[in-house]
This record gives sequence, structure tokens and C-alpha cells, in this order.
Amino acid sequence: MSGARKPAARLGPQLCAHALHYLLFAYRGRQLLRRRPSLGGPRRPTFGVPGDDVALTIDDGPHPRWTAPMLDLLDRHGVRATFFLVGDRVREHPELAREVLAAGHLIGNHSMTHPQPFAALARHEITAEIDRTQREIEDATGHTPRLFRAPGGNWSPGVLRTTAELGLVPVDWTVNPSDWRSPGVDRIARTLSRTRPGQIMLCHDGGGDRSQTVAALAEVLPRLTDRGLRFVTVPDDR
Repeated sequence: MSGARKPAARLGPQLCAHALHYLLFAYRGRQLLRRRPSLGGPRRPTFGVPGDDVALTIDDGPHPRWTAPMLDLLDRHGVRATFFLVGDRVREHPELAREVLAAGHLIGNHSMTHPQPFAALARHEITAEIDRTQREIEDATGHTPRLFRAPGGNWSPGVLRTTAELGLVPVDWTVNPSDWRSPGVDRIARTLSRTRPGQIMLCHDGGGDRSQTVAALAEVLPRLTDRGLRFVTVPDDR
């Protein structure tokens, strides 16, 4: 009997995490329709930024092929972004993490190994994923992140509680072009072009071929700045 229970015990957290994923998907849809997305709270993710600014966030790096072109693009357009870095990739490419910080961007924590579904992990595993990444980023850059984004945005009460206990601000997003799927430059650009004041954009420089993301942002960044939108980093002092 005990052997029969083990697969079910493992399946429970997985099912809960997947259910939370779809609930959060619906909640993000409501945030997208709101005039102003929620700024979050002590144990609630932030979906937006104050005022009429917008925030560009870049996940899953640093990447030896795509982080440098992303930095060059942002520099050409005078855009500051928030990079959510994966600890294992910081360990492999600490010089790229330093370049992100030196270019004036903000660095956040995006877990050590990017496990999914993140909310299915045990509490001690969640703590280790976040804490180890803090140390890798600190060792590489001297900077201590204050922001955390769960892999896949897979939040749960346990993930949010752990994030708060570690003194970090949980950050989600409002505008998601699903660029990690490589759906085409036009589709990515079309979604990002709809960004409104107060919203947080989600893009990626790691996890695969990000040529479409770089090309789409090359179109979108001047388009948004021409509309009078100003890019800021996600506030880390909540």
C-alpha cells in the first residue's frame, strides 16, 4: 500500500501546480484588460509599474549568443530593462551578468535551474532554488537582487510565502508575446505594440534561438517611445 501511495503523492503537487497555472493565466487576462494592472502586495505578485511608464523584462539568460545583441539593442534605444537571470546560467557566464549590470539594467532572480512546474516543488526546494541564485548573482556581480520571478510565473501561496521570507518582491507580467515559442517576428511585435502605460512586458534572451525576439523589439521599442512611453525598471523597493 505504501508503494501505491508514492506516485499519487508525487502527482498531487503537480496537479495543483498545473491548476494554479491556468488560474493565473485567467488572472493575467483580467490584468491586461484593467486600466491599471495591480502593483501587488507583500504576498501578491506585481503585474504593473506605477504611473505612465512601462517596464521591459528579459528572462532566462544570460545567454552566450543572445544577451549581447539584446544589450546592444537596448543601448541604441536608450531603454533600461529588468533581466531575470537563471543561476546556472550566471555560473556558466558570469561576465555576461556583469555586462547586464554595467549597462545600467536591473537584475532579478529567476531560480537556479528553472524547474517547472515551480509550485510543485517542496518548500525547502523552492528556498534552495532562490537562495542559490542569490549567491550566484552576488558572486558574479556584487549585486543582491530584490526581485524574484517564478519560472513560468507559477506562483502558489507557498512560493509567495517563501519569496516574502527571503525579502524579495514577486514580479509577474501583463504583456506576454510568447516569444519563447518563436511564433514569428510579426506576431511578437504585434503583441508588444499593444503595451499600455503601467504594464510589464515579458521577453526572453535565453532558452533558445531569440533572433525573433531581438528583431521584434527592434521594431517595437521606437514605436512605443514615439507614443511617449518611457521605459523603467521594475521597482525593487516595495
